[in-house]
Amino acid sequence: MSEPIHEGRTASDAEELREQVEQTRHELGQTVEALADKADVKARGQAKAAEVKDRAVHTAGELRHKAAESAARVRDSLPGTVTEKASRTAGQAHAAAAKAGHIWDEKAPEPVRAKAAQATRVARRYPALLAAAAAAAAVWLVRRRRS
Repeated sequence: MSEPIHEGRTASDAEELREQVEQTRHELGQTVEALADKADVKARGQAKAAEVKDRAVHTAGELRHKAAESAARVRDSLPGTVTEKASRTAGQAHAAAAKAGHIWDEKAPEPVRAKAAQATRVARRYPALLAAAAAAAAVWLVRRRRS
């Protein structure tokens, strides 16, 4: 501990000593700043959350586009009765989801409810996508029963 910080270099006059002290202060300030950044877990968590959110939004957009394309292909290939059954199934699924939503609102923590509300708004904005997904599920069920 008694060794100088700058190896082999000692001040020959007061001005050089001041420069060394100022340089050491500058280095110490940088070290303290780096440690403070590492210690700020909240800020690092917020930055990571923002990054994950951006990726999720991007992925959701891609999936929404792919699902719409798939739904259009399925809808075009289905006979009318299957489409009608799919629409009824979608209605039943919506009713069940509403009931589950009420239970969810009573039991889930606030941050989780906020994210769920956001997902619900997206589903309500694209009801055709929801109907297409229900139609795809109905086709899958019909084919599974026939096998």
